[in-house]
Amino acid sequence: MSPIRNLLVGMIDCLEEPEQMLLFEIAKRFIPDDIATQEDISAHAAAVEEYRRGETIPHDAINWN
Repeated sequence: MSPIRNLLVGMIDCLEEPEQMLLFEIAKRFIPDDIATQEDISAHAAAVEEYRRGETIPHDAINWN
């Protein structure tokens, strides 16, 4: 573990749970929310395969009314 990570863990361990929750909410703001999960990647691969097999419906074939 890096030295800064060790310091952060030690500091977090000293906080009461409400302060840990506040710190968690602040830290979440630094994490991008558009990172593909393994589930996203699998769903995309499945959709590409369906498209390659011709199992998709063209956009203009759908009655949007």
